[in-house]
Amino acid sequence: QVQLVESGGGLVQAGGSLRLSCAASGSILSINAMGWYRQAPGKQRELVAAITSGDSTNYADSVKGRFTISRDNAKNTVYLQMNSLKPEDTAVYYCNADGLGYYSGKAPIYGMDYWGEGTLVTVSS
Repeated sequence: QVQLVESGGGLVQAGGSLRLSCAASGSILSINAMGWYRQAPGKQRELVAAITSGDSTNYADSVKGRFTISRDNAKNTVYLQMNSLKPEDTAVYYCNADGLGYYSGKAPIYGMDYWGEGTLVTVSS
């Protein structure tokens, strides 16, 4: 069974930094892209940043220059370094693994999409 487990959320003052981690576990064969999304109260979930297996990255305009996404393919782990945090960054941050392949015990399965349960980031003013 595949699981994504996030860590690193918490409370920080405006201007501070946090580093989120997300580790995918299970009989994983490959992951195409990993990313971070966030959902603030009363708002839709939005993409924050994503990174492919070839290290191509994509960022929301609101976080460019402040957040950095990276991944360790050997550990099936993605990170989000968040600097210069603002109160409007407050949200639940979700990890996503897209195009994930794993071994089910009977056969390999590819093209799956998985989400973590989320970690809360609160930025106080």
